[in-house]
Amino acid sequence: MGRQLRHSGASVMPLTANSAHGFAAAHALVAYDSGSVYSFIPKNGCSTMRYSLALANGCISGPEQWSWIHANNHTFQATLRELVTAPFSFVILRCPHRRLASCFLDKILGRTQEFWALHRLKRDTLDPDGLSFRDFVGAISDAPTLRANIHWRPQVDFLVYEDYDAYYSLEGFVQAVPEIENRAGISVHDARELTGHATRQTAKQSPVTLPGTCADIPIHELAALRREGQMPRDADLYDAALIEQVARLYAEDIVLYDQKFGNGGRLFPISPEAGQTP
Repeated sequence: MGRQLRHSGASVMPLTANSAHGFAAAHALVAYDSGSVYSFIPKNGCSTMRYSLALANGCISGPEQWSWIHANNHTFQATLRELVTAPFSFVILRCPHRRLASCFLDKILGRTQEFWALHRLKRDTLDPDGLSFRDFVGAISDAPTLRANIHWRPQVDFLVYEDYDAYYSLEGFVQAVPEIENRAGISVHDARELTGHATRQTAKQSPVTLPGTCADIPIHELAALRREGQMPRDADLYDAALIEQVARLYAEDIVLYDQKFGNGGRLFPISPEAGQTP
């Protein structure tokens, strides 16, 4: 069954020179037994899916080899023929406000290489101790920086197809697993305990300890709270101004999410009656 590629017709240059297609195609992975294509988007359950694909494609044998996935993000990248002839295609989307909060609490609070890359991109002007979520959002708000790292790059950039056979939300992922396994022909193995991504989800999230917004709490204070087993909820990182700012930055992602799932799964759903974000 032929498929319409999202970016191929936008340029008369050779497809290999089409950067938008090249980026999206690099994140389209194949499950070899079924030929299904999965577009992976960082912070959208992609460690679980890449680990599951590595097992399904016979490259690793069990959890003791899970870290293999970090050096093999593109090992299962689909060829042009595999993209066009895939019997099943799917992608996992996430509420943009939740995704950015997760990125901050994982990559920025953890001062991973993504933090230091952003620090260099901003000419070493970020405060490694005093950076807050509000500062982070401001730092990535210009067009080049918004697309400088895959962990906060807009989700629409990862879409290689004009349309997918199935769109799943991370918010409804548990319910989607049986269908993914059936249609993609793979077994889904939860990798959160292996990667440590479950730590934040199981930490105590106490609005009593963290009253109101945490938008301006510097990361050194947030790190101290994390060491005590406490983390802010995603919503605690936002005030009205940040809700609006992130909604503007990721407007296309929000439109796509709402088209596929409605707004009920989003962190700050828009009321159809009021037309406003509460």
